[in-house]
Amino acid sequence: MTPREEVDELRRDLNRHNRLYYVDARPEITDLEFDKLLKRLEALELQHPELDSPDSPTHKVGGEPIEGFETVAHRLPMLSIDNSYSEEEVREFEQRVRKLLPEAQCEYSIEYKIDGVALALIYENGQLVQALTRGDGQFGDDVTHNARTIGGVPLGLTGANVPALLEVRGEAYIANSDFAHLQAEQEKRGETPYANPRNTAAGALKLLDPKLCHARKLRFLAHGIGATEGAGFTTYQDYLTQLRDFGIPPTPNVRIATDIESILQQCQEMMEEVHNLDIEVDGLVIKVNQFDLREQLGNTSKSPRWLIAYKWERYEAVTQVASIEIQVGKTGTLTPVANLEPVQIAGTTVSRASLHNADEVRRLGICVGDWVVVEKAGKIIPHVLRVEEHRRDGTEVPFEFPEACPVCNGPVKQDEGGVYIRCLNIECPAQIRERLVFFASRGAMDIDGMGIKRIEQLIEAGFLRSYADIYRLKDRRDDLIALERMQVRSADKLLAGIEASKERPLWRLLTALNIRHIGTSNARLLADRFGTLDEIMNQSVESLAAVDEIGDVIAQAVVDFFQTPAVRELIEELRGFRLNFGEPVAQSDEAEGNSNQVLAGKSIVVTGTLVQFTRESIQEAIRQHGGKPASSVSKKTDFVVAGEKAGSKLAKAEELGIQVLTEDDFLALIQTSAE
Repeated sequence: MTPREEVDELRRDLNRHNRLYYVDARPEITDLEFDKLLKRLEALELQHPELDSPDSPTHKVGGEPIEGFETVAHRLPMLSIDNSYSEEEVREFEQRVRKLLPEAQCEYSIEYKIDGVALALIYENGQLVQALTRGDGQFGDDVTHNARTIGGVPLGLTGANVPALLEVRGEAYIANSDFAHLQAEQEKRGETPYANPRNTAAGALKLLDPKLCHARKLRFLAHGIGATEGAGFTTYQDYLTQLRDFGIPPTPNVRIATDIESILQQCQEMMEEVHNLDIEVDGLVIKVNQFDLREQLGNTSKSPRWLIAYKWERYEAVTQVASIEIQVGKTGTLTPVANLEPVQIAGTTVSRASLHNADEVRRLGICVGDWVVVEKAGKIIPHVLRVEEHRRDGTEVPFEFPEACPVCNGPVKQDEGGVYIRCLNIECPAQIRERLVFFASRGAMDIDGMGIKRIEQLIEAGFLRSYADIYRLKDRRDDLIALERMQVRSADKLLAGIEASKERPLWRLLTALNIRHIGTSNARLLADRFGTLDEIMNQSVESLAAVDEIGDVIAQAVVDFFQTPAVRELIEELRGFRLNFGEPVAQSDEAEGNSNQVLAGKSIVVTGTLVQFTRESIQEAIRQHGGKPASSVSKKTDFVVAGEKAGSKLAKAEELGIQVLTEDDFLALIQTSAE
């Protein structure tokens, strides 16, 4: 092999491995192996200067220091983003978009708001020619010398259809795991550790020596677009997909929604999944997906009208890991939980934090005895952000994930293609307890008097092992009364709660059965579509998947569940206790979409304190009569049901001329459909 051939091969390999590491997040070689390839390329380029090239991977590790920064005008201003801190403000944003584009079918992207440093990368004919900080939005500093060293910033774009000019905007950041290593390295050198990842990243971009910037391990994620020539992107989603083909990592886990309820649901789910990121985030960003609609919406003097940040306050504290234990959930999931030395965060005492799964434990590299940074942000439960590796003294004990269930010692197995490890023994006492607790919970069968402590007592007494055992308790009244802290009144209350649960609607039973992927929303969809439990049990994967929002994965889970002999036996037991298995869906109702119901197609907002309903029961009544419960008042609202002390929603309804109903009015209205 000639030197040129070896150089070309090394560059191809190094570029490929850079992409696998930063873009695809599935590296095939270790850092040490990568460094060996890079050193070999450096040696060849020194021996053969004529083979050097500006876009060689060797030039990503830093060139010569510069004398100072040049201030450059942005081709298009880098505007700021309007912030919101509540669901109501997000709703108002969506309403503004609809008001400005009344005929448009808007789609929205939702992405994490990365707490890094804004950076614009300018590519001409596929080659990186300039990188600018945001500055004041009109002018930024030229930090090209440092940007070339950042992971995820290719010196040349790959793939087809590269535009003549492409300005990629995004965020320079330091991953939490890299930041922990940086702090540990500083401690070894006797230096004061960096304070936080964002300030460290910002400082790195302002260094005059690119080799020092490279040492801080910055990375880049794209989330915006600036000036372009020859680009044919129609949607933001398409743009992010194309960036990946070009070799630039896009912001992760972007979701698409088409209406405000879907937006808020996606936001909540993304908040709950924030622990999966090795990045500090301080909110979400909601954007109109279609570029032509963005142009129609335009900008105000300081920010675009087509996006909004949904931010949360972040609070952090440092504490120590006292121990790590495994909890076994209702589906057998083994969840590691860190028991922490109690610490105050945002006015609450935090002493536990979920570590979620084995992959998260490995990513954090967490040990018993470690000092950790714990974050609590917005509605998010406390989670471990990173380990303070620089504070280790050698007494820490690595945590080993168990090879058997810690409760029943049964076999465990990782989900195929997933991250969760599960106990395979469905008779595991921990699973039985969690399943029973969930079955009786408010979101499922809502059995009054059957809380966690009562269920534990009944299990210990040998009265409970299955859902069917709950309904056998009516024959054990004397045994119940004999239990400690039970007495006649408590026993009768429990039995009355059990009896009342038999009348719960089908969707609650579907939820309570603990079918994988079936929560309350999917349970409602199936109950509304098929009417009875028997009808659902008899469906094929194809017919279930045809239901909107169900899909193949959920459909397969439902079919697998009901084909299990033990489940079939359980269903027959519950049938014998006369639980509500639903009512057949009338063919005319199916064909007409339940249009004969008095609230069919109506959007109804409930506000104030109710006397004759709970909030949940009135929403259920609205659904049963064909309506859709909504949480905010708009021009599309048909009715507002107002209880006592109704506030701003009532005022807005009166302002918009929307009909306001009392509880009695509402009852009279729905009773007309029953006559």
